[in-house]
Amino acid sequence: MRRVTSVKTKQDYTLALTFDDGTEGEVSIADRLFGPMFEPLKDPRLFAQASVDEFGAVCWPNDADLAPDALYTKVKSH
Repeated sequence: MRRVTSVKTKQDYTLALTFDDGTEGEVSIADRLFGPMFEPLKDPRLFAQASVDEFGAVCWPNDADLAPDALYTKVKSH
């Protein structure tokens, strides 16, 4: 399983990601911003607080998180 080592937020709910094998890419999560965990991320101030947890997942202060393997698959498919 890959791990995210770096995340930077960009406009339009896009994440610029670096993985532990050196792979880099961008993923838009605009289509995932629904439901009780992800809808609050529509607030640009909260979205900008993305970080990487100890498991290599992208996470936010409201406990929303994205699995690194799913993000890696999206990056590699582009």
